[in-house]
Amino acid sequence: METSLERLSKEQLITLLGDRERIIREKEEEATYLKSLVEKFRRLAFGQRRERFEGSSDQMSLPFEASAEKQQEQAAEFEKKKERLRSAKKTSHRGRRPLPEHLPVEEVELYPDGDLSEMVCIGKEVTEELDFVPAKFFIKRFIRYKYAPKDKFSENGVKIALLPTRVIDKGIPSAGLLAHILVGKYMDHLPLYRQIQQFKREKIPIAPSTIEGWARQGLERLEPLYDCLLEDTKSMGYLQADETTIKVLENPGKKSCHLGYYWVYHSPLNDTVLFDYRPTRAAKSMENMLSGFKGYLQTDGYPGYKKTGARKDVIHLACWAHARREFFEAMSNNEKTAQQALTYIGQLYQVEREAKEKSLDPVARKALRLERSLPVINEMAAWIKEQLVIIKPREAMGKALLYSANRWAELSNYLHDGRLEIDNNLVENAIRPVALGRKNYLFAGSHASAQRAAMIYSFFSICKKYDVNPFKWLKYTLENIMQTNHKNVRDLYPQNFKNKA
Repeated sequence: METSLERLSKEQLITLLGDRERIIREKEEEATYLKSLVEKFRRLAFGQRRERFEGSSDQMSLPFEASAEKQQEQAAEFEKKKERLRSAKKTSHRGRRPLPEHLPVEEVELYPDGDLSEMVCIGKEVTEELDFVPAKFFIKRFIRYKYAPKDKFSENGVKIALLPTRVIDKGIPSAGLLAHILVGKYMDHLPLYRQIQQFKREKIPIAPSTIEGWARQGLERLEPLYDCLLEDTKSMGYLQADETTIKVLENPGKKSCHLGYYWVYHSPLNDTVLFDYRPTRAAKSMENMLSGFKGYLQTDGYPGYKKTGARKDVIHLACWAHARREFFEAMSNNEKTAQQALTYIGQLYQVEREAKEKSLDPVARKALRLERSLPVINEMAAWIKEQLVIIKPREAMGKALLYSANRWAELSNYLHDGRLEIDNNLVENAIRPVALGRKNYLFAGSHASAQRAAMIYSFFSICKKYDVNPFKWLKYTLENIMQTNHKNVRDLYPQNFKNKA
């Protein structure tokens, strides 16, 4: 039987073999080119600095000094540019905001050049600029004088002035330095190893273990105040709850970190925040806070809150922002349905904006919601029932519809009281500093250090809500907490410090 190859003519065979050789040659050239690219990028990525550009034939000679003529041209252009900047027209804004009045003022008086003896001052012009002097370290030296009675036989012994209470007994750091370190780490997200570099620039050698010990002991002084905040938060009748992760170096010998959780509780009525560290996200972790809680509890859709929310003495509120997010993320799956859902939710938020703009009290706010929001919620409920018949539950839009349908009572519960919020955004805002801190110091050294960080996050969040300077508050608190009576320790809360700032 004759094969197809045997049926080809001699000329066709020669053409076919030539095409194959051409294809093979082109492939070999392409492979050679790609190998050279790989080698080039390998050198750039992994090679030593000196060999990255070795063998380059396109090296140019570099002039180390411009000619005299070129230097004159550059000088002339430089002067022209300065003159252009001086004569540039001022922008047409309404005027800058006046500088804060609480700042100290350093006056610099400037007089015209030349002989002014035959001239009379007719006025003055004042120009202000905001200046800055870098923070400075200094030694605070306590000199305590001793006195002895003149009469050697007197019963009175030697007297010496008492040393002020110190944050760390026999320690070097003052309350001001500890406040600076802790604000730097937990408020400005500056890890301790970076702060050590600041000490080094000032020729102050501080060992990493030393500054870590300072931070730990400074945070431990806040434990009595945090315990009071914990008990006060438990007794509040309206809490928003959320949680976020924190890596913990549970065992220094292990390469991997343990994933712990900050459980965060925000009281919208009192504007207080409490961070509580727990090693897991299990529902039992919230028992430390919510075991005896009574009142309104507002959360996201995490199932761990269901048991607490189902108690008779708890009214569970869901978050409309999370419901809206589900529909927004399903936009690519079913844009028309998503747009309709977002329109309904947008109408609910329009009512909230109107209540805020009019500064309505809780009674008026509730009345406005019942008049305007309740009809929207009822209409949206009927619409969701219709869509669930049409849309498959496995689709992204079906999941978004079920998310709201399964929590409809919780989503509607904010209508019960004008003091309640429509969403959980306030507690999520309180969590943001932790997310920023995670990117810088990466993990906590132990479970105990994670809980100490929870204490300072709690108080710094309250400082932010009450517009309190965190450094001034922390310095004052560290100076006074050890000699404050338990009955008056709540006077050290950030919200009670504002009058002292």
